[in-house]
Amino acid sequence: AQGLPDRKVLSVLCEPDRVWACTENGLAEVADRKVKALSGGMVRRLGVAQALVHEPPVLIVDEPTVGLDPVLRAALWGTFAELAAAGTTLLVSSHVMDEASHCDSLLLLREGRIAFDGSPQLLRERTGSEDLEAAFLRLIERAEAGG
Repeated sequence: AQGLPDRKVLSVLCEPDRVWACTENGLAEVADRKVKALSGGMVRRLGVAQALVHEPPVLIVDEPTVGLDPVLRAALWGTFAELAAAGTTLLVSSHVMDEASHCDSLLLLREGRIAFDGSPQLLRERTGSEDLEAAFLRLIERAEAGG
């Protein structure tokens, strides 16, 4: 959809060979609207549909669900899980640890250095904290204390 006028983006994504981009992302009901008339959540859905239209083997997303309502967040993480199950590699960049809980593997950075590399469960086990944000903070505290 790159380079298309605003009013054409949705109609291109809803063409017969790409109809999944509309139905799976709930865009079908707004396909006749201009992008600037869409809600923030719909714009986010549109961005995901645009990123997926060429079926990339790797999808990089930055804070994909920040600012979205809980229903849309759950739907988007469901879409990401389906993509991963189908073989797409997803790279999620986020400072929100709730988003990290949806990932199979974490690479946590602190001041440009790797603070942790492993699964969310391993982070929980190493820090003794079920909450990932608390676990990350405990990890940083230990590192700063020299342990």
